[in-house]
Amino acid sequence: MEVSKLNEKQREIFNRFKISVKDCQLPFDDIEGNYLLKWLSARSFNEDQAEKMLRKSLEWRKMNRIDNLLDEWEIPEVMDKYHSMGVCGNDKFACPVWVCAYGNTDMKGIMMSVNMKTYVRYHAYVSERSHKEMHRLSQLAGKSITTQTIILDMENLSSKQMGYKPVREAGIEMAKQAEANYPESLRRIFIINAPKFFTLLFAIVRPLMTQVTLDKIRVFGSDKSEWSAALLEDIDADQLPAHYGGTMTDPDGDPKCPSKFNMGGPVPKSYYFAYNKPVPTSDMVKAVIPSSNKLKLKFEITCPVILKWEFFTEDGDIGINIFHRKDDTKVDIIPNERIDSHLFKHEGEIVCKELCTRK
Repeated sequence: MEVSKLNEKQREIFNRFKISVKDCQLPFDDIEGNYLLKWLSARSFNEDQAEKMLRKSLEWRKMNRIDNLLDEWEIPEVMDKYHSMGVCGNDKFACPVWVCAYGNTDMKGIMMSVNMKTYVRYHAYVSERSHKEMHRLSQLAGKSITTQTIILDMENLSSKQMGYKPVREAGIEMAKQAEANYPESLRRIFIINAPKFFTLLFAIVRPLMTQVTLDKIRVFGSDKSEWSAALLEDIDADQLPAHYGGTMTDPDGDPKCPSKFNMGGPVPKSYYFAYNKPVPTSDMVKAVIPSSNKLKLKFEITCPVILKWEFFTEDGDIGINIFHRKDDTKVDIIPNERIDSHLFKHEGEIVCKELCTRK
């Protein structure tokens, strides 16, 4: 949906919404207003809900330094090498086309090599890259491009992978993040080579999806002639790898175009947490915390700072809660959560702008 195509009633709502959030510092250029429109569309033009959603997302961006993610965050090597994800070209609507060979991605191996926070942060990184690419294409096309096309290749997907609990949880967290912070960013999703058990799973979750979302999803089995024809309806052949029915190849003739995105593959066990136990660094201090006890750290914030932390435990997981107090009121910054700190070092940071006491 674009602002220029709104009806009279929708435009009135949009204009009111635009005024109510004029104090917000938006992360992306929004000359035409289509970025703001996404939030209204995601909440069926309910102004109050859309404003709450936008402000909550902007706070999330601030707390997680999302605006600096592309410049400051380094993708873990295991994600870069073995998680299939990349842009292959543009569709016929000038939107970027992302390809993910999910079925060939060793998700169990990845979730045994990175923690949930890192995995979800990786997908925030991908989302930021995608919006940057949409901005670039908007300049080239001379029009606003705010959506993308995604090809999810489920070939070689196994029920064993889907049955691994951390993999399912990672998918849920990724979906929550996308819904809350990158609304209305999909033009079309092609799910190809879907095995029978995936089709059954999709049939179960289908009733939970809105019709707007369902209209964007097309699911195909292993019949290449069927799904390649569907892809070519939306994507020109020279913008699609030959492996998927197009004409694009790498300079060496590889039809899968690994220079644009990898095709996944087994994750070497050398990346697993079990083979990479955390070790203390020279600037770390040791604390003994008896079972069911707490270690409290108190900081007086007298000027804006970035509060960073890094810790691990020698045996067993641990809970962490970060909050600030002002005028005897406790406000959670990071709600209490359990961390598998005996498997990996837990790192994080928050921007402290309010002058107060943080624990």
